[in-house]
Amino acid sequence: MITHSGRPRVFTWHIHGSYLFYLSQANLDIYIPVTDDRTEGYVGRGETFPFGDNVIEVSATEVKYLELDCIIFQTNKNYLVDQYDILSHEQRQLPRIYLEHDPPRQHPTDTQHAVNDPDILLVHVTQFNRLMWDCGGTPCCVIEHGVTDSGARYTGTIEKGIVVINNLPQRGRICGFDIFRELRKEVPLDLIGMGTEAYGIGEVLHPDLPQFVSRYRFFFNPIRYTSLGLAVCEAMMMGMPVVGLATTEMTTVIRNGMNGYVHTDPANLVRKMKTLLNNYDLASAMGKAARRTALERFNIKRFTADWERIVQMMIEKTADIKTIV
Repeated sequence: MITHSGRPRVFTWHIHGSYLFYLSQANLDIYIPVTDDRTEGYVGRGETFPFGDNVIEVSATEVKYLELDCIIFQTNKNYLVDQYDILSHEQRQLPRIYLEHDPPRQHPTDTQHAVNDPDILLVHVTQFNRLMWDCGGTPCCVIEHGVTDSGARYTGTIEKGIVVINNLPQRGRICGFDIFRELRKEVPLDLIGMGTEAYGIGEVLHPDLPQFVSRYRFFFNPIRYTSLGLAVCEAMMMGMPVVGLATTEMTTVIRNGMNGYVHTDPANLVRKMKTLLNNYDLASAMGKAARRTALERFNIKRFTADWERIVQMMIEKTADIKTIV
């Protein structure tokens, strides 16, 4: 039997485990569906993340009986298919939020979002994403990432760069697999993440990740075109300098020569990586600056406060949805 804690009751799907973990730091009860076959969105809590008691696993067949306050969609499938499969008619009339994790794929500027509804709030995770999507008449806002402080601190004793991307070989050019392979011919780079065993170390569980990563001299982000990775924010929070491509939101986070380096020329990045490998004191100073940036911009208290405010405003309907943005 599920008892009500008094917190807002939010239903969503388990799409991005790291994001769900940070969202669960908010004062919300988060209900997620689970099925026997554990398909995408229906894996339940899983065993990777140390979720608290406020992340509540519910059989997909029982979801329609839940008393809920708000629905959060995270994929087109959630919005176009899943809600009709598992939510009741009454639940589908509840306050609704679509959490968009990515920039548009089909065309960078002319792709229309699946949601075009003035009664749904579309939440983007970066200003770049909001800028690029054609969201029609759907109200939009941005809640930038927030990450917890794991307690791990940068040491940089391993004279290599570290790349953290799940399934990088399968994700190809969009995530910079080709760039990773080319640059590691000139600079020592290790790769970790699910599905990377043929080219790197393989998966490191999320609770062990900060301590593992913190030993490397710098964090390298070869991604061409996705949202700002949570792994970047996590590396900065532990005090690690970041090197990456000057694309999407990265250009607003990394300031050259201060907390890392970004450029559109991979050859330029190779030179900067070698500088960090040859100058530990410089890398350490940049790492301290990176942590200051993370504490200011990706503070978990700001992140959870943003989400709590948005969810509560949607539930209470105390103002027109357009005033939220």
